[in-house]
Amino acid sequence: MPNNDFVVLTKGSRYRITSMETRDKPLVTHGVFRGYAAIGPDDGVCMELDASHAELSGKVRIIPSHMIIAIDIVEQAEETKEKEKPGTMYG
Repeated sequence: MPNNDFVVLTKGSRYRITSMETRDKPLVTHGVFRGYAAIGPDDGVCMELDASHAELSGKVRIIPSHMIIAIDIVEQAEETKEKEKPGTMYG
């Protein structure tokens, strides 16, 4: 990886996220990154759970950012630039 490249979370990428569950045991989440969420003053990452989560497969888990211990990149999707839609300006 060149020195100038930054690693960013991209929608559609597969990640393995280790986060805090209890003091003695971490929570491991496998799935596809779907975006970010805001919960009051906190933010988190949204992960669509894969088949390794059995009956929760396909559900979306929001992991608060301050609870994340590690993120493993399993499969990185290409980053696409979303075009900004022209908006109406009032004033």
